[in-house]
Amino acid sequence: MECRSKLQNKRALLNQKIIKQMRMRAGAENLLKATSNNKVREQVVLELSYVNSDLQLLMEELEGLNSSVEVYQDVQETSSIPLIPLGLKETKDVDFSVALKDFILEHYSEDGSNFQDEIDDLMDLRQACRTPSRNPSGIDLLANYFSQLGFLETRFFSPTRQIGIFFTWYDSFTGVPVCQQNISLEKASILFNMAALYSQIGTRANRQTQAGLEDAITAFQKSAGVLHYLKETFTHTPSYDMSPAMLSMLIRLMLAQAQECLFEQITLPGIRNEFFSLLRIAQEAAKVGETYSEVHQSMIQTPIKNNVPFFWTTMSELKTNHYNSLAHYFVSTALLDHQLTPSDDEDKQEKALSQVYDAMPEGRSPLDILKDKAERRRIGKAHLQRSIMGHEEAIRTHSRCRHLQKLDILSDILQAGLKRSITKFEQNDKEDEFTDYMLAPDILSKTEKKAEMEIPAATKVKVKDLFQRLGPLSVFSAKQRWSAPRTIRLRLQDRDLGFTLKGDAPVQIQSLDPLCPAAAKGLKEGDYLVAVGDTECKWLGVSDVMKLLKDVDEEGVDIRVVSMLDSSSQPMPTKSATYGGLPKTYSMICLAHDEDDKKSHKVAKKPSFLSWGLKNKQKSGSTLSLPSADYNGPWNRPCPTYRNSYNESALY
Repeated sequence: MECRSKLQNKRALLNQKIIKQMRMRAGAENLLKATSNNKVREQVVLELSYVNSDLQLLMEELEGLNSSVEVYQDVQETSSIPLIPLGLKETKDVDFSVALKDFILEHYSEDGSNFQDEIDDLMDLRQACRTPSRNPSGIDLLANYFSQLGFLETRFFSPTRQIGIFFTWYDSFTGVPVCQQNISLEKASILFNMAALYSQIGTRANRQTQAGLEDAITAFQKSAGVLHYLKETFTHTPSYDMSPAMLSMLIRLMLAQAQECLFEQITLPGIRNEFFSLLRIAQEAAKVGETYSEVHQSMIQTPIKNNVPFFWTTMSELKTNHYNSLAHYFVSTALLDHQLTPSDDEDKQEKALSQVYDAMPEGRSPLDILKDKAERRRIGKAHLQRSIMGHEEAIRTHSRCRHLQKLDILSDILQAGLKRSITKFEQNDKEDEFTDYMLAPDILSKTEKKAEMEIPAATKVKVKDLFQRLGPLSVFSAKQRWSAPRTIRLRLQDRDLGFTLKGDAPVQIQSLDPLCPAAAKGLKEGDYLVAVGDTECKWLGVSDVMKLLKDVDEEGVDIRVVSMLDSSSQPMPTKSATYGGLPKTYSMICLAHDEDDKKSHKVAKKPSFLSWGLKNKQKSGSTLSLPSADYNGPWNRPCPTYRNSYNESALY
């Protein structure tokens, strides 16, 4: 936990440095556009080059934190190939107090200070979600807050107005902040962190035991499930780490790691040196290599390659070569160490070998290869040659990334695999043998159990609504408009109140006698009864309310009612919900709500240029133009640039 806190503090400090540099670049770009003096332009261009250089260094430093060896020392103490955990998104503090109290007073006509305890509980819950523990308790914490956000959205976030609460989240890969009043950003970011937490749980599982491997498999599958749910539920996300292309890549990565753990689960008891067992393990290894090949291909596509850590790209390429090399080694061992004998089942071996290849080597039939000892040896050596080349390529890939070089266990595993293949080749290489070089065919992947996405129940956990005292959510929500509560004195007239009640909580007035005293005092058909005397009735049904009214004496009793207004007649707000203004480099809102909480900043209102939100729901404008960096590697790539206009097709 101490190591993790240090990393989070470093990441937060880097985020602030990135913000400062982006502010400087925004100002320089504005000056460059405004001036026509050539000397000034030359000076600004020079300063911009310095700022871009500093930004590049900061981005690389942030990438180094995301792939820090300290993370791996903290989360896994195994002799297996390291896995890749997804980092949590960082956020700023949010003060719900003033905005929610004002909304409760204005919309629900209740004293907001009476809900201070509920607001404090909500803020404490959000604060705890910034540093969740890496175990099921941390998942439950995030799931609890995510469910509360659903209640919060219905209670306080109207589709036609904003209440002045800003949510700021940092991109987990680039550190670029995004600030919106749209609660969808908060919900999507919590889901992203839930997926990240599942990946960290899977990464730190003990992969030397069957139970630990099962935990890792489940965690990675749930991580993929949460990411899939995020991708399908939220669209036009304003940061690259939650864009559809990036989420698709992350889903593949999580499933690939789950498949790798399935392979380790199969091989943990040991691999029997037997023909059918070796071919089965070879195809399982080929399946892992195939899944990592798909991951690597998605990582090198634009725009993902501009933002994904170089450490991730090289690790996926390394694992592709490593597991494909293992597949060739196991096939070669099956061909070289096991000759067909009269006691063997020829048909069974022939069928097993035919399923290893898409096309048999040089058009030979499987049975001919099995019966010809020289041919078995020739093809077996060809597989060993591909195994050696694959291991050598994996080692070269390992040497290209300084972060991979810090993982000593990874280097040991790669060297051991290469040494084993070379030793096997030397054992079967005769000096007087004529060398007939051939390229061994690819091995078809096959698995007994494929890793699949698993959407956890944590995304739909049931929790108690913190603001349930406001009344049933189906009635008392932000999208409904209400009249101010009216107090009416009820008195019996010939033992009759002059109306009846209907509906579940809260009950409504119906069959109102227009000549009764209550109607004369302002009671209307369809009014909701919210209190009888000093007793709140928002959660009481007809029978419970009637019990309160049956004892009305001649003096009568005060009731409070509210009337639902026509929401369609509500005028649209005149103020913009979000702002866009800086020259496509950084959010105005982020500048106005930095760590110093400078609330006095005035921001020019301009049309927003990025929209996102839930599918089939009204979208709100984003406040950030997205970076479109174009660089080839971590050490020589230029600093990310930012488009002057938003183009969705270019981003996704």
